Amino acid sequence: MFNTIFPKIHKEGYKFLAISILTTFIVLIFSKFLGSILIIISFWVYYFFRDPDRYSINDDSYLVSPADGLITDISEKSGPEELRLENTTYTRVSVFMNVFNCHVNRVPTSGKVEEIYYKPGKFLNASLDKASEENERNFFKVKTNNNNEEIIIVQIAGLIARRIVCDVEQGQNLKQGERIGMIRFGSRVDIYFKNKKVLAKIGQNVTAGESLIASD
Repeated sequence: MFNTIFPKIHKEGYKFLAISILTTFIVLIFSKFLGSILIIISFWVYYFFRDPDRYSINDDSYLVSPADGLITDISEKSGPEELRLENTTYTRVSVFMNVFNCHVNRVPTSGKVEEIYYKPGKFLNASLDKASEENERNFFKVKTNNNNEEIIIVQIAGLIARRIVCDVEQGQNLKQGERIGMIRFGSRVDIYFKNKKVLAKIGQNVTAGESLIASD
């Protein structure tokens, strides 16, 4: 119960929480009203960087959601040209995270991280389709354990987000639902895959590491 009410936070959150708490104490000396507002902001900072445990299905015939949020697009797209996959057609599922969603991202299936590529860019609204081509983003190419297929996960910074955090390394083996990083303050995650039946629907709210996106 305690961990549900007060979940642990991602390591990226400690410095922001410390700054927020310190600022709150200083401001409270001069203004209880402004200090009260900063207390609320401190609670929000803690809430934003929460990193609760998640429990995946542990079945690699399924893909689980890489992010908490709202599915805003399911379509057939060319693969990212940054990974030299522009001549290959994939199914792309986009998950938009607002500032109230948990922002820790997870790998949809067990596999090996074959490639990681970071590309700086703009900070357009992450819900816009052109954000996948123009915004700051981080690409993961993962070869799955069960059928050696490749899936692509793309972290896309948003209008407010200014930092993509990667917690894994190239060549690392991951289990389904393991953490791969986070994006600070509102953003989007795309997942590209082939030869699978889509289970998710546009407008569906999903949970990273748990909600089923597709199956063999």
